[in-house]
Amino acid sequence: MFNLYTAIVSDPKHRRYSCGESLLTVYNCGLQNKFHDLWSQHNYIVYVVEGRKTWHTPHGSFDLRKGDCVFVQKGAAIVEQFFDTAFCLFLFFLPDEFICEVLKEKSRPIKKTDKSYAQIINIQSNRSLDMYFQLMMTYFDSNMDPDEKLLELKFKELILTVADNPANNELRCFFASLLKAPQSVSLSRVMEDNFSFNLSLKEFATLSSRSLSAFKRDFQKQFKTTPGKWLMEKRLHHAKHLLTNLGKTVSEAAFESGFEDRSHFSRAFRKQFGESPVNIKQHVLT
Repeated sequence: MFNLYTAIVSDPKHRRYSCGESLLTVYNCGLQNKFHDLWSQHNYIVYVVEGRKTWHTPHGSFDLRKGDCVFVQKGAAIVEQFFDTAFCLFLFFLPDEFICEVLKEKSRPIKKTDKSYAQIINIQSNRSLDMYFQLMMTYFDSNMDPDEKLLELKFKELILTVADNPANNELRCFFASLLKAPQSVSLSRVMEDNFSFNLSLKEFATLSSRSLSAFKRDFQKQFKTTPGKWLMEKRLHHAKHLLTNLGKTVSEAAFESGFEDRSHFSRAFRKQFGESPVNIKQHVLT
């Protein structure tokens, strides 16, 4: 899969400012294809300046247009590009550890709520946030690079600005969960949010803040099976659901379940359910 963070860091064509190895902001990051499956080892905030893109996840699709702002948890998504108008956005990559450091410095701590949170969380705009993005635009419009310490303060300001807005209750709930366990992201959440994407075990380990060996060990302990076997069964059942309940074609079901090779998908499907995905699809149509 396409690693969004790594691609931006390694591509000199992107106008960007960075602070240290992980804090990165980029302006006007365009994708070339209609659909792009990507992932990031860091959370990121998207602010749409112009145009439209849609982020597709296993839990729903998020259509982003001019003025929209969202927080995307680290992980994978399929991004759909629309070419009828130019697309322009801000991206702010925010590691878990940095978010926690900033929140611990707040004079008014965030209180944990019972509200649940999604993989992609809407951020409500207000005058403070609008002015923040206007100021960031002046940095990109100028020829002078801001000092790294100033950039670090701007990243902190962004987190504090969205955290202080009571309308961002869902995001505040996510922030509270990070403070509770910042170094050990829940394995179940990482797997449930990303199982349908063709990520490697090493990439799953990175998302769960573990080494590959620790990931395999902790996974076996929690799920009583191996990551490879769990992923295969989860993806195949998801594909069957797409075929029988959502009217997807065999190719669509394979792709949206994390299978890049349709032949491999068909063989695994037949082994799991005793008949081919084509036959399953025909049963639905008759």
